Parts: sequence; C-alpha cells; structure tokens
Amino acid sequence: MRHLPTHDAPGPQLPPKMNGSKAPAAPPADEITKEIRKLNFEDHAANNKDTKQQQRPQQEQPQQPPSTALPLPQEFVVKYLGRRDAGGLWGIKHTRKPVDEMVARAKELKAGDTLPFLKMTVSEKGVNIAEMPQNVNKDFEGGFYNIDVISYGVQDLVYTRVFAMIVVKEDATNLKTQHPFQCHAFVCDSRHNARKLTFALAQAFQQFSKEVKGNKAAKKPKKFAIDLRSPEEIEVDLKEADSEA
Repeated sequence: MRHLPTHDAPGPQLPPKMNGSKAPAAPPADEITKEIRKLNFEDHAANNKDTKQQQRPQQEQPQQPPSTALPLPQEFVVKYLGRRDAGGLWGIKHTRKPVDEMVARAKELKAGDTLPFLKMTVSEKGVNIAEMPQNVNKDFEGGFYNIDVISYGVQDLVYTRVFAMIVVKEDATNLKTQHPFQCHAFVCDSRHNARKLTFALAQAFQQFSKEVKGNKAAKKPKKFAIDLRSPEEIEVDLKEADSEA
C-alpha cells in the first residue's frame, strides 16, 4: 500500500491545464444547491469499473501525474457541507463517514434552503474562508485556518466534487469533553476543481515546509498529509487493504 506524501515530500505538480490563479466564475447559489441533490447520481463511484470507464467522458478520466507547480494563492467558489468529528489525524478512513453524513443532510434540505456559499482561498500560510456576496446561510465557520492546524486533505472517492480536510483543534485541552479532530467538507462546482483544490493545499504544505526548514529557530511543524491519488487509485488501495485484513 502506497504511503501518502507529507510536507517533507517533493512538491506537488499540476497538469498545464490547471495553471493560473484566477478564481472560477461564481455560479448562482440556487444552481449549486440543485446540483448537490444529484451528487449520488453524478459522482458516486460505480461498483462495475468497466461500465464506469465506458460512461465517463474523456475529461473525467483519472488525471495523470502533475507536471507543473501550482501558483498560490488560489481561490475557489464552494458550498460548505459542514463539519463532523474525525476519528483520527489523517487518512480517508477518517473523512469518508463524515462526508457521507454531511451529504445525506444536504440532500434533506427543504425547498428554498441553501448551503453556505463561500470563497475558499488557499495560500502558503493556510486556508481562508469567507462568504460570497450571494450567501444567505450564515451557518458556517469562516475565518483563517493556519497551515499548521490542517493535518489532512483529500478529494472524496465517492462524491468526487467534494473536498474534505481535517483540522486539529489546538484549544482542545480537555479530550474528555472536546474532540481534537474535525472534518470539514466543501462541494466544488466540478470534479476538476475539487482535484485542483487538493493540489493547491498540497502546494501550500510544501511551501510552508521549505520556509520552516530555512528558519532554524522556527518551531518544528506538525506532520501533514495530502492524498494526491485519484479517487480511483484510492478505491483500489482501500480494497487491497480490506483483502489483506
């Protein structure tokens, strides 16, 4: 089973078509909300891989290893699915169940209700979350997440437009009453942008690591992990792990 790259690994690369830091045009909030209700039909991983390959459009084929560094900052227009406690510091096994629960809740939205409509900015310092002008749902955790409190990020393997990250709560001093790890999930407007968001955070980790290494007086950072494998590759690895167990 392959190891996930950490912040000490070589920097992530991107295909030429992902270059550029211009933010994607913001789709209307009601259109994204309608698309969320179709997540299980459009993005759910099929059990039959042969059928999946035949039905997937050319642009949806698993992406090849990246070849160009992604410039930062990068901006993304997303819908906030919410947050759930995560069972561990990193690994898709700690994001899959929370994502399933959050998607299920999103599908139960009443007519007229929307998820928070946000702008997510990824830089070498961390992730900033702010609401879009069109947003009407204030139920979200905005603000800045320093890079050293984000322990894991991944494009979900079932809902491939969903990006999930695990945040370590530094104020969780009493582990009996406060859970230290939280999974936050976001719906991107395309599978491509969910993938791009994953690479952007990986690039941020890599740049942050270089800065820390260059400053001997700096506090040693926590370990990070970004899963840069495609959802198809992650699925194969999980099946292999299950068979070995």
